[in-house]
Amino acid sequence: MNDFHYRDGELWCEETPIARIAKEVGTPFYLYSDRTLKHHFRVFDEAFKDVPHIVCFAAKANSNIAILKIFINEGGGVDIVSGGELYRAMQAGVNPEKVVYSGVGKKVDEIEYALEAGILLFNVESSQELRVINECAKKLGKVAGIALRVNPDVDPGTHPHISTGLKKNKFGIDIQRSLEEYREARKLEHIDIKGVSCHIGSQVTKVSPFVDALDRLKELINFLRKDGLEIRYLDLGGGLGITYDQETAPHPSEYAKAMMDASKNMECTFIFEPGRVIAGNAGILVTEVLYTKSNEEKNFVVVDAGMNDLIRPSLYNSYHKIQRVTGEGGDEIVADVVGPICESGDYLAKGRKISRFERGDLMAVMSAGAYGFTMSSNYNSRGRIPEVLVSDDRFHVIRKRETYADLIRGETIPDYLKRTASKQV
Repeated sequence: MNDFHYRDGELWCEETPIARIAKEVGTPFYLYSDRTLKHHFRVFDEAFKDVPHIVCFAAKANSNIAILKIFINEGGGVDIVSGGELYRAMQAGVNPEKVVYSGVGKKVDEIEYALEAGILLFNVESSQELRVINECAKKLGKVAGIALRVNPDVDPGTHPHISTGLKKNKFGIDIQRSLEEYREARKLEHIDIKGVSCHIGSQVTKVSPFVDALDRLKELINFLRKDGLEIRYLDLGGGLGITYDQETAPHPSEYAKAMMDASKNMECTFIFEPGRVIAGNAGILVTEVLYTKSNEEKNFVVVDAGMNDLIRPSLYNSYHKIQRVTGEGGDEIVADVVGPICESGDYLAKGRKISRFERGDLMAVMSAGAYGFTMSSNYNSRGRIPEVLVSDDRFHVIRKRETYADLIRGETIPDYLKRTASKQV
């Protein structure tokens, strides 16, 4: 489900015409549907109603505090990968006992911040990290809840840049070594072994890789329990894909059934870390056509959003559907939709058959609610764009457009550079 639909040839979000938002806010901007976000979260959460579970939304997908607040109000937690994401989650009012800290490179100050906050557990990525966490907990007089992130060597069948569960990936601890690592963790006085964690990748469009990973984790958990360890949580990560183009992504209920069938009688609380499947199709990028031009080989539609705003097409060659916001348009053409950034790789669509756009037309880049704004930058000294949340017939700017002054906030010119240079003879 998503709440982006046409009425009399005009694209609306819920009960609000998008062209009206563009007129008041300016372009480009990210636009999210409150109704769709809530629906997607509830569908995922309801799919696991028969087992103890926590749905921890992956903040990396969309970390705006208003978006996090929607899921927190629904009873969800947050999966974080940095101290900054923890800060955002805390500002949004998360219960820290529903926060799991993933990520391969946790710094000491971030670990201490998470310990002071009282998070549920760290998903530990290496034996060195485990010992650092123990040292931090000892320093603070605390005990750190942990799960070891186990790398099951399962191919998720996704883009290599977002595959995380193979031996060649940087994430996790090899499943063959994990039993030994758990035994070492048991010796550490400030570590509480709570569970086992796994994450195989992102934008996974088949259920089978998840089941394969779970089968391997079950075997490990059985060994751990026989070894005297009480495994209370199983973090199965996220990664469930969505439909951008022609993908046939499994429905959360299909995913849930397969996972529950494969995990009967495991007697633990399941942790899930969905991101894209909740937010991806709940948001779009709205941009205005600045110019059109053609040469002997190509048609170009130049828009005011670029790779600094949405890097996924440039980084992954990802597909995002292009739609008109208003008007029927003319005939279809094959064109590159490109932005204002001084890079040949700055494009939102390449060689795409689209409606003919003209200068001043509004364009919607669909399925941009996940890994859109969170991966944006100030490259070419372009301010990051607004984020807007629609609820029924109202819209709310949940992040303001950056100004030129915002671009240099925190920068200073040292005094020695302020002196007037002597003229060269």
